[in-house]
Amino acid sequence: MTTTYDQTYSDGESAGVARACEPTLRIETLLDPVIDQIGHDPRSSYVETYWLPVLGPSTTWLLRRFATYLDDVPAGVELDSEELARGLGIGERTGPNAPFARTVKRCVDFQMAEWRDHSLAVRRHLPPLARRHLRRLPESLQLRHTAEVESARPSNLTDRLRLHGRRLALSLLDYGEDRAAVEQQLTRWAFHQALAAECAAWAVLEHARRRASQAAHPARGDAALLGPLAHPQAAQTQPQVQLRA
Repeated sequence: MTTTYDQTYSDGESAGVARACEPTLRIETLLDPVIDQIGHDPRSSYVETYWLPVLGPSTTWLLRRFATYLDDVPAGVELDSEELARGLGIGERTGPNAPFARTVKRCVDFQMAEWRDHSLAVRRHLPPLARRHLRRLPESLQLRHTAEVESARPSNLTDRLRLHGRRLALSLLDYGEDRAAVEQQLTRWAFHQALAAECAAWAVLEHARRRASQAAHPARGDAALLGPLAHPQAAQTQPQVQLRA
């Protein structure tokens, strides 16, 4: 039986929709050094509050499922498309215009995923909301988002450098580096040696805490997962170091 695709799809979109209709869907991690540092876990309260009204519930929940699978197997995993769709409540029918195929396409349209040769590469962290997306939210959520971003902003240069160093260190650990390699890389990036050591030591402990927290509570949000990183003012309680001139 020949499948006819919606005429509104471009050739590239039709190819992607066709792959979403296959019996199995292989996913892998879409690495983005910047977004992996500053982004939000798809299961976080930030994504539920601000991204869900933009992406829609089906797309948000699909990204959450992808994140859970990739936590267990970051290199990639092959999924049963029908089982995945039915588990999300969007598996009542198949084909290019079915809810599941459109949901996968929406992930790609919003750049939360992209098609590779043999798989769908998926972000494990969603970026902060862009201005064009922020305008789609109700005014109350726009104001809440602005207040949240302002309150999370570090108050001085030392705090900003420490926060940045911690994020970089966590990202390097996620990519498989050990503490010594993380400290060495931060030093190469012009962090003062003492600050690099502090950030690396903190990141090792935080990395272990996050893994344990995600294993025990996979649906917990940013406040539980980020810990001290979510509150830059807490950095002032850490030992102060001199910055390289």
